[in-house]
Amino acid sequence: MIETAEIDITPSAAARVAAIAQKQGKAPILRLAVDGGGCAGFQYRFGLADAVEAGDTTAVRDGVTLVVDEVSLDLVRGSAVDFVESLGGASFQVTNPNAASGCGCGTSFSI
Repeated sequence: MIETAEIDITPSAAARVAAIAQKQGKAPILRLAVDGGGCAGFQYRFGLADAVEAGDTTAVRDGVTLVVDEVSLDLVRGSAVDFVESLGGASFQVTNPNAASGCGCGTSFSI
């Protein structure tokens, strides 16, 4: 496990992860992964993780851990995960300085 400032989780996202994890009886660990696909080339995938894996990079805020695997980290280095509520709904969003462009849905990007 590598804890660095290479990724971040906002207080809003940490609070939401904590609430979801408590409701599901799981550890407050959010995994951010990047998969090929989506309308812009890559897409973000979020899910609660059971544990931090070897080689994961982590960010911890308010007792919540954000984890990113080594392969995905190259695509999201310097990013922050936020939880945003708007008229259109509520979702986790990634502010990714590496993304050259994104799509209207906010879940995919290109480099």
